[in-house]
Amino acid sequence: MPAAIKFVDIAGLVEGASKGEGLGNKFLSHIKETDAICMVVRCFADSNITHVSGKVSPVDDIRVIMLELILADLEQVAKALERNEKEAKSGNKEALARQEILKKMKETLEAEKTLRGNENITDNDYQLVKDVQLITAKPMFFVANVAEDQLGETPAELNMPENTVIVSARLETELKELTPADRMAFVEAEHRDPLPEIISTGYRVLNLISFLTAGPMESRAWTIKNSSKAPQAAGTIHGDFEKKFIAADIVPYEKFAEVGGWIAAREKGFVRTEGKEYVMKDGDVVVFKHGG
Repeated sequence: MPAAIKFVDIAGLVEGASKGEGLGNKFLSHIKETDAICMVVRCFADSNITHVSGKVSPVDDIRVIMLELILADLEQVAKALERNEKEAKSGNKEALARQEILKKMKETLEAEKTLRGNENITDNDYQLVKDVQLITAKPMFFVANVAEDQLGETPAELNMPENTVIVSARLETELKELTPADRMAFVEAEHRDPLPEIISTGYRVLNLISFLTAGPMESRAWTIKNSSKAPQAAGTIHGDFEKKFIAADIVPYEKFAEVGGWIAAREKGFVRTEGKEYVMKDGDVVVFKHGG
């Protein structure tokens, strides 16, 4: 059972979306429900495929989209400030703290800057205003949709940010029409499959890793936040495992696969026992020990 990351295809955003243009509020409500944003940006020229603004410019497209997201957040923050004001005036400490955080966010957004990456806004700040669904606070990466002859270019050459995966959607569509054997032969001979890079980039921006459990009936990957400790990891399997955690037997995946299972891994001395303070590593194969 592999780990999974779910990508939801949301229709494109147009200028004026924050004021209701295009899908407008419907688009914004969909994107608020996501954990991260993957922005697909057109980088290829083709006179047969119309561009909504009449020209192909990745820089302009990103600027337009980011501005719409900033304006949507600004509206949310302004409403939150208004809702919170009465309670803050009464002297409620939490409301006062929320008000200061919201003011910082408003200043950032009014300067046409995204909230993510602002050093003055901490994780604790976000926790205090987590009911305000903020889009530009989400992690983000980009997919550059290019022509086949652009696949060798770098993000900088395409005028894209560093955190970009380069894909030719047309080529990927054509590959899907081949038989599985022909597709595999083509990929092995002359083409890099972009899907693993997109998935791993999504994992990275979400700050996720996977650990594994392996037994005679099932081997399964479990997804956790990077820097999670062993009891937290155990809790993703069952809440009682975290509450009654005793220890964890751990072997790195490479060693586990090399010898073919738990018995040989123990015989070779590859298994070690870790306690409550152990920080999980990507690819750890684990047996959790817990109280009855």
